[in-house]
Amino acid sequence: MTPPAAQLSRRAALRAGLVAAGAAALGSCASDPEPQLRLAAGEVGGFFWEFAGLLSDAAAETATAQVIPLTTAGSVDNLEALDSRRAELALTLIDAAYSHPNQDLAAVGCVYENYFQVAVRSNSPIETIGDLQGRRVSTGAPGSGATLVSHRIFDAAGLSEPSAVSEVELSMSSAALALSDNEVDAVMWAGGLPTPAFADPPTSIRLLDLGAVVADLRRVHGTAYEAVLVPADVYGEHPEVTTVGIPNLLLVRSDVPDPTVAGLVGLLLDQSSALVPLQAIGSQFLDARSLVMTGAIPLHPGAENEYRRRHG
Repeated sequence: MTPPAAQLSRRAALRAGLVAAGAAALGSCASDPEPQLRLAAGEVGGFFWEFAGLLSDAAAETATAQVIPLTTAGSVDNLEALDSRRAELALTLIDAAYSHPNQDLAAVGCVYENYFQVAVRSNSPIETIGDLQGRRVSTGAPGSGATLVSHRIFDAAGLSEPSAVSEVELSMSSAALALSDNEVDAVMWAGGLPTPAFADPPTSIRLLDLGAVVADLRRVHGTAYEAVLVPADVYGEHPEVTTVGIPNLLLVRSDVPDPTVAGLVGLLLDQSSALVPLQAIGSQFLDARSLVMTGAIPLHPGAENEYRRRHG
């Protein structure tokens, strides 16, 4: 048996070693600190927020950067956060990026796709988008990308007159409660499958089929929109429906250094299995081909160079 004095001595030596290692690490960090990046990330419980948390964890575990998720109203608010320098990174629906007044935008990559969804109570007489005429509808929180898409869908469905629909702007969690309490007749939002706020609502819901408006959306607004299928029974009992898919972009301020952005690309490529939100499991994944599909929004030079270095 080791004598107590020897045990104490070993513990003291171990503690001294840990202190020395910590001091060395602090010295290293002081000379070469990890970059700190604020990420405008949307509503808590939303697809953006979930992905932002996973990205933050992966960045911390690999000592790539300190990614700090910020709660926001959504895509439009996130883009304004970049403009005002409240954030270095932002998640946004690609159509909101296309519509943003400041087109000096740069992307790290295209990360997943949001599903635009329109829910009504399961016993509602509303069967189509056209049936929303005269109804009270939540079109997303102020500053969210959902509001932009909601208005475009109304236009495609012939509901563009100001009095055609009674709009209210609610967050996803507030809208889910309002639908259950009969305070609104329908809720429109962009999110994953299933979106947590609607996965276990107080009342059963079903989704409206948006297949009839996708072609018009693409004709007027381009390929930011595509038809995607929502499987049956994602939210309780409901049939399979067609809805609108919208790519998500991870944007970065153009003045963020190239090596920092290259490090983020490395996370997206090398830690892809750790960056799958529960709302995307089984339906989406990250790979080099999809990451570079940022449409009219150019890749940041640091991102472009890193993709080329790795994949030519």
